[in-house]
Amino acid sequence: MRARDRIQESPLGQAKSLLRRLNVRAAKGLGQHFLIDRSVLGTIVSAAELEPADTVVEVGPGLGILTDELVREAGNVVAVEVDPKLASALASNFAKVPQVTVLNASVLDLNPEEILGGQTSTISCSRCYKVVANLPYYVASPIVRHFLEASLKPSLMVVMVQKEVGQRMVAGPGDMSLLGVSVQLYGKPAIVDYVPARSFHPQPKVDSAIVRIDVYPETAAGVENIAGFFEVVKAGFSAPRKQLRNSLSLGLQLEVPAVIELLEKAGIDPQRRPQNLSLEEWAQVYRAFAGRGE
Repeated sequence: MRARDRIQESPLGQAKSLLRRLNVRAAKGLGQHFLIDRSVLGTIVSAAELEPADTVVEVGPGLGILTDELVREAGNVVAVEVDPKLASALASNFAKVPQVTVLNASVLDLNPEEILGGQTSTISCSRCYKVVANLPYYVASPIVRHFLEASLKPSLMVVMVQKEVGQRMVAGPGDMSLLGVSVQLYGKPAIVDYVPARSFHPQPKVDSAIVRIDVYPETAAGVENIAGFFEVVKAGFSAPRKQLRNSLSLGLQLEVPAVIELLEKAGIDPQRRPQNLSLEEWAQVYRAFAGRGE
């Protein structure tokens, strides 16, 4: 069945007919829950603000239901699917759609240059593509970080993730987490909408969130030494319920009095807890600790 013929079916009809034809069931181990709500598809595509010049990387396209929508708006779609049966079906379904390239691989094994292939040679900037995807829950956070931490970053990401994960990405001081810092260092995340479990086939046990991340040209808060910055942040969150003076002492293997001195130098109360710091305050803490030998 060709992609243009499948457009006439409902997303649920597409999902069921393709699964029957392939004689497969959704793989729980791969986190396969296929989106079947057309209004949600529209919300995702609208949030991505696609233009004919855009190249889109879609991770986990599954049955290609979102791919159908993306190819109408974007110039090119590179669909990366780890399931060999689904990847083969996608390649067949979109064989006569030259704007679609299907890669059978784990996206975490490929850098963006490899994903985009020859297209990068025709693009003069480093912000040449967007990531739009309904991500498998179990690997959503690593995939988001994979693109944000890459040397060739997207200009925009619109991803479907578990509701709680989306809320952690956008949370501010008071509910900040290591994931929140990891995302907000590279871009501005926002919840576009929440999606109930009934919008998927088969239904997951939890609701989802559509998150849009506008990726910064440069990292936020003036952080340049990314590895050093996250060494301090990870230490701070190694014991998130403890006060900073204690969690940093444990995580960095420093004596508590030395940690207190450095935190006071950074203008941070040593009794505060890691989830209460803003991204800018984490940058202040990092700079104080990075200069402790001076």
